[in-house]
Amino acid sequence: MSELLVVEDLQKYFPVTRGLIFQKEVGQVKAVDGVSFTVEKGQTLGVVGESGCGKSTMARCLARLLEPTGGKITFDGREITHLNRSDMRPVRRDMMMVFQDPYASLNARKRVGSIVGEPLEVHGIGTDQDRKRRVQELLEIVGLNPEHYNRFPHEFSGGQRQRIGIARALVINPKLVICDEPVSALDVSVQAQILNLLKDLQQDFDLTYIFIAHDLNVVRHVSDRVMVMYLGKPVETAAKQDLYTDAKHPYTGALLSAVPIADPSAGRARKQIVLTGDVPSPLNPPAACRFHPRCPRFVDGKCNVDEPELTAASGNPDHRFACHFPLERWPMDEDEIRRKPAAYAAATD
Repeated sequence: MSELLVVEDLQKYFPVTRGLIFQKEVGQVKAVDGVSFTVEKGQTLGVVGESGCGKSTMARCLARLLEPTGGKITFDGREITHLNRSDMRPVRRDMMMVFQDPYASLNARKRVGSIVGEPLEVHGIGTDQDRKRRVQELLEIVGLNPEHYNRFPHEFSGGQRQRIGIARALVINPKLVICDEPVSALDVSVQAQILNLLKDLQQDFDLTYIFIAHDLNVVRHVSDRVMVMYLGKPVETAAKQDLYTDAKHPYTGALLSAVPIADPSAGRARKQIVLTGDVPSPLNPPAACRFHPRCPRFVDGKCNVDEPELTAASGNPDHRFACHFPLERWPMDEDEIRRKPAAYAAATD
């Protein structure tokens, strides 16, 4: 497999100003601060973390909806970090987004046919008849009736609106689709339908996904690799199975300990890690390890002095974590939980 997207030390800072007339910059909100990763063609990279950790800001920088402050973005062998609008136009044919809110992401004044076919019109693809045929074909592929072409968004449910958003993202056959929490605003039963649809479309259209979500069960279902972010930085990256069965970073362990398990006895046996306090402000992040004020494995004089680098796990160079005192073991496989529930009690010793 070849690399489709390479991100190196991506940064996005928002200036904080003071004054009504003569505004003076007094600080910077470091929403994304040094994110690096690679996405292979045909893969799905899952991105998880608490609200405010910079996931959506990173996604908008990748799609160049926001101008990055620093770093480097290479897409399909071409650097796109600071391309102007006209140079980005052909790149946008290969990079589309599915947004979180299906109610806000669709123009309420336009009909579905116009919404889904807008990328074709912007890029000058096909005649009016060709565009209509393509739009109706996509509507049917995503599970809607082609006769819905002339309806307005308010006539659809939330799940149907998200299907319209997916059809819009796929209408010009992109290579990369960035899904920014596409199911978090939907009912659980509808979430499953949309997730299965995305997986089927990935196979049919040979798509590459960056999938952002809060729910670790959702990420486990759709992802090949997972990146955990905290306060603008990645703290752990690994293949899906490695992360869920052998998490190293205490923050990842805390997130996994809160995942519901469909077995009451296993759930009671599991020792949940409860993090104290709130996520610090990205305007003034903690020194050294940004997780240290909330970390159950905090060691004074080390965690608040030396910033940990992403380090490869022993025997697994693809599993990287940023922690001075990583978890020795974190079994998350449900069968293993049933066999030895005491492993959870020892996971944070």
